This record gives sequence, structure tokens and C-alpha cells, in this order.
Amino acid sequence: MNPRGTRVRRARRAPRSVWLAAGAVVLAGTGVTAVAVTGGSEGTGADDNSRPAKAHTLALDGKDAKQRELPRTETQLFSLVGVSWEDSADVFEGTAQIRTRSADDGTWTDWRDLDFDIRAPESQEGDDSGVRGASEPLWVGPSDAVEARVVAGGKETAVPQALRLDMIDPGETDTGKGQGKGSGTDKSSARPKKTDTAVPSPSATGPGTAPSTAPEPTGASSEPAEAPATDQPASPTAPAPSGEATEEPQEPTAEPSAPAPSQEPTAEPSAPTEDPTASTPPATEEPTEEPQEPTAEPSAPAPGQEPTAEPSAAPTGEPPTQPSAQPDPAESTGPTAPAAPAIVSRADWGADESLVADPPSYLDKVDAVFVHHTAGTNSYDCAESPAIIRAILTYHVKTNGWNDIGYNFFVDKCGTVFEGRAGGVDKPVRGAHTYGFNGYSSGVSLLGDYENGGTPTPAAKQAIADVSAWKLGLHGVDPEAKVTLTAAGDTGVYKTGEKATLNTVSGHRDGFATLCPGATLYSALPEIRRTAGASVYAH
Repeated sequence: MNPRGTRVRRARRAPRSVWLAAGAVVLAGTGVTAVAVTGGSEGTGADDNSRPAKAHTLALDGKDAKQRELPRTETQLFSLVGVSWEDSADVFEGTAQIRTRSADDGTWTDWRDLDFDIRAPESQEGDDSGVRGASEPLWVGPSDAVEARVVAGGKETAVPQALRLDMIDPGETDTGKGQGKGSGTDKSSARPKKTDTAVPSPSATGPGTAPSTAPEPTGASSEPAEAPATDQPASPTAPAPSGEATEEPQEPTAEPSAPAPSQEPTAEPSAPTEDPTASTPPATEEPTEEPQEPTAEPSAPAPGQEPTAEPSAAPTGEPPTQPSAQPDPAESTGPTAPAAPAIVSRADWGADESLVADPPSYLDKVDAVFVHHTAGTNSYDCAESPAIIRAILTYHVKTNGWNDIGYNFFVDKCGTVFEGRAGGVDKPVRGAHTYGFNGYSSGVSLLGDYENGGTPTPAAKQAIADVSAWKLGLHGVDPEAKVTLTAAGDTGVYKTGEKATLNTVSGHRDGFATLCPGATLYSALPEIRRTAGASVYAH
């Protein structure tokens, strides 16, 4: 276990019994049992038109110890698929291939390989008895039938025990924030359907802003536009870093000192004009009384310096006060921190918070950012991004057995940034993304496959640079510098206890033996680091 990340633990099996309501369904003509594990919708803020995500499993049984096959089998609706097995310590060597049938037109896909780059966290979270070994999940879109084959390879003489196919239906959400409904696709009247019209290219004045095809990020108010129809869409026009709308600049200033339209002035008409920018209730401290809290740590490396010792001390298990002195983990770090890029909150992409049994654990500092890709497909529409992330959350919790989604942030090809693991975007939340280095870092994952021909869009690269610059800047870390970290596990690149000198913005493969984040995204990292260094969100 890495000593730098601690957790206040509580019993996990009891809370999960709430959502482990399983029903067995024998699929006609197959003799295979599908178990549907349904998550509750409590805490999602969803209305009666919403339904929670669901996980379905099919046991991959057979007499041949070296391989398993599942014939074409009709299933309940799903949009994401992977394989898993009982022992997370059993690292599978071999191939797993699946093909699926579209629920829309009934066509079957070609065979597709599943990747095996997931490792359980090197912490108490990864030691839980319910943690399973698993492949990376693959987004396939709404599907209603599947075929699979798994073959042991290399030194493996048998497939893992309790091998099964895991299928995730992301459910439907309607948060009232521009996020729509759909099985595998979020649609709403605020977001036009996919067309052949490309989204206008940005002018580099709004890095990190959310495109119009995704839920409106916190602090952003730009109007929606069409979703891109191609694999490599043009980047959307983004608002200024302040988050103010640029299409209708005069409306917000029509009556700057007037109360809301549904309210009438009270006996104290001068109150709204005393501090029109105040965002906290009167009971809290005034934002100008603690302007220096976020910069209280003078020991953080200056830009361009390369620390050679252990970057930070062991955490206490509670959110550190350096990034934010506010009691609410979701609040910003204070007036001296760099402005945050627009980030779609968990509530806005429809996270089912009832799945998360334990509170988050925190690091004392974020020393590096690791860049990932989700693999899967690049042909998704950006309106599907929330559904993809909901499906990954469900897979990481119900299939892998983790406490929450592994990545700290997601970015889609339109340049939208999404909040990942819960705990506060401005807090050093410990994630589960880079085995051996989770205790020092934040993980940013780009939706799509950048190993097999996909190319990251300019909007995506800008968004990765901006969120990395901002996150590292909260801790005084230069995104163009290097840092020396100690591996907390055997990663295939480093042995436990070995010192690793890495870029503060690195690829997953720099710390762990994997192809992630894919060849084209990895080759873009030098550009992303330079862009991060020049970002308006850099400290």
C-alpha cells in the first residue's frame, strides 16, 4: 500500500447491499444466466423520467481450460462491455474479443479486441475482497446481443477463474442542466441531433470550455450548437476563461443590481449593491479575509525546477488546507488560485452517487498529471459523452469492485472537461488510474482510442493542457517541469521503491507497462506540456 494516500474506512458490503438487487434471467435458447445488478437513483437529482444504470453479466463457462466462447446471445440492452474474473491479482495474458449487435438496426460489428491495462489500486481500495480483475471497458453503443471468445496466451495455460462478460447500460438522466435522456445517448431539446454541420473552430480564447453538445459546465453559459458528426470534429467556439457568455453579452448586465425577477425588494434595498460579486452566504467568512491560504506552502517547486527528493509528505487522511480553506470540498480554492476551466460536474453528467460507498481519500499534494485514453471508439457523438462516463463509473464500481470511477477528469473530443472521481475538483483526490503512482498524481482520460488510428483534436489537446495546468498550479507545480516519484508497486516499468523521474504531465505508459494513452496522444504530450505552460489557467 502506498503510505501517501489514506482513507477513513467503513464497512462496504452493507452499503452496497442497497444496490445489489440481482435478478436472474435465463436467455432463451442459450442456457446462460444473465444477472442484472441495478444501481439506485437516490442522490442523483434525477426526476421520474430517469432510470439508473444497470450491469448485466454472462458467465463464460466451458470445458476447455484454455479458452471460452459465447455464441451469439440476445441480452438486455447495454452500451459498454468488458470481461472480468475473480482474482484481481491474476494478470491475464491472452486475447479477448467481442462483437455486438446494434439495437438500432440489427447489424453485427466486426470482432474487436479488449485491452488489459487495468490494475487494482495499490491501496486499501484495491485490497477489498470484492475487487475483480478485468479488461478495459469497450463502448459499443446501444446493443442487444453479443458474441465473445477468450483465449489464454503467452505463459497462460488457462483462462482466469469465474470468467464472465460484463455489460453496462448507462441508463437515462434528465438533470435539467441540458443533459438529456437516452440509452447510450443523451438527447434533449436543447441539443440538436447529430448533423453534417461542423462546429465552428475555436480561436484559442476559451481553452477548456465545454462544447454545446455536452451538459453545460459549471460556470459556463454558452448556447448549445450542433454535435459534430465526424470522428475528428472541428473544435467548438469557447467562452472566455471567466465563464461569461459571449453570444449575448448585454443580457446579464441589463439590471446588475436588481433582485431576481421573481423577488421583490425587501426593507433593505441597498443590500444587493453592497457586494454584487459576493457568492457566499453571510454566515461564512468573507472571501477577502483569507486571500493567502492557497499559497501557504512556499516549499512547492518553482516553475522549471526539478525536485529530486520525495515531493510531498504523507497525507493525514483529510483534505489538506493548502488547496482550499473552505469546509466544503466542492468549493473553489480562493481568490489567489488561478481561475478554473469550465468543468461539467458529476451531477450534470448524471453520476449515481448511491454507488459510492466510501468517502474519498486525499493526497497532501498533486505532483504530476497522468494522461490516459479510454480506448473504445472514436465515432461517438459528443452528446454521448455523459452516457459513456456513467457507464465507466458503473463498470469501475460494479465490475472492478472499486469505490468510485478511477479517473479524476475526463475530456471528450469536443474539448469538454468532466469531473471524475468525487471529492472536489480543486482537491487532491486520490484516484485509481496509474498503478504505482496514484499516491502522487491526478488522472485525465480522453474519451476514445488513440492507439489504432485516432488522432486527438485541437480542442481535446487544449482542454487536457488547461485542466492539467490548473490542477498542477493549485500545488505550485510547473506543467513543463520534471518530478522524481517513488514507485509504490511493480509497474512493469519500475520496481517497487524505485525512483522515477517523470514529466509533471506524463502519459500512462511512462509509469506503467501499457500502450495507453495511445501512440498519437502520447506523441502530442510535448505540445500539450508547452500549451499547459502558456495556459491562462497556469498559476
